[in-house]
Amino acid sequence: MAAIELRGVTKRYERAGLFRGRSVTALHDLDLTVESGEIFGFLGPNGAGKSTTIDLLLGYAAPTAGSVTVLGEDVATERTAVRERIGVLPDGYGAVGERTGREHVEFAIEAKGADDDPDELIERVGMRGPDEYPVTQYSKGMAQRLMLAVALAGDPDLLVLDEPSTGLDPNGARTMRRIVREENERGATVFFSSHIMEQVEAVCDRVAILDGGELVAVDTIDALRDSAGGTSTVTLELSSVPEETVRYVRALEGVAGLKTDGSSVVIGCEDGAKAAVIAAFHDSPATVRDVETSETSLEDLFERYTRGVAQ
Repeated sequence: MAAIELRGVTKRYERAGLFRGRSVTALHDLDLTVESGEIFGFLGPNGAGKSTTIDLLLGYAAPTAGSVTVLGEDVATERTAVRERIGVLPDGYGAVGERTGREHVEFAIEAKGADDDPDELIERVGMRGPDEYPVTQYSKGMAQRLMLAVALAGDPDLLVLDEPSTGLDPNGARTMRRIVREENERGATVFFSSHIMEQVEAVCDRVAILDGGELVAVDTIDALRDSAGGTSTVTLELSSVPEETVRYVRALEGVAGLKTDGSSVVIGCEDGAKAAVIAAFHDSPATVRDVETSETSLEDLFERYTRGVAQ
């Protein structure tokens, strides 16, 4: 069974004030399926419609057209039943009031009708000690860890994490990734929305890229690389940069671009062109001091699918 299904979803917002009577389309005819047991990355530039999509999944907004099904339930008619099975770490909303961190976790456990040990949840997110402080004293990273503990209450079937690494230091980000994997191994589906590509690439099985309210790509990261031409980056450290060799390499089939700063050369090329690129500089008058190759990063793919390849 799919954990999330959106079919033909369109969401329009009516404008007010001087623009009354006009509408803005946040999502257009969106079809998306997230399979049970996946760690699914959800990407898009600002204004792409990611937050609107999450609001629809949680029943905070209703689609103008189409259907939203979560954990086998129609969100339009079973919103409460759906929310009882979801853990949410929302973007831009944190702990509030004068309660301590521990009291927030205890409240979440009670609200879910769960029997979790609050100490275990607090320990799991690395908040032992600060859990006794009022949340008004928390930094952004501390609040983020606390809200992750709140999201974990009740062993949810679906975790919706919206920018979960915001404010986290490297240790906090590692803790978050570990917990995501542990929850997935437990059987939970994870819907992971983030602008930090390294976090998505580190944990996600598949990713969707949204742009302008439309889905422009859905696949594994490796498959997206293949569909983008299997582009790689070759970086060479040289004793000098021969102009004749640079011109030759630029003209090679499969080379997308070349940059140089006088002592190094960075070439974007298809996987099949890497050997020819490296050989050209080894055969040149320059001494090749070092060679590094890397696959296209998720950040590069994101740019390609949302804005096209920079020329």
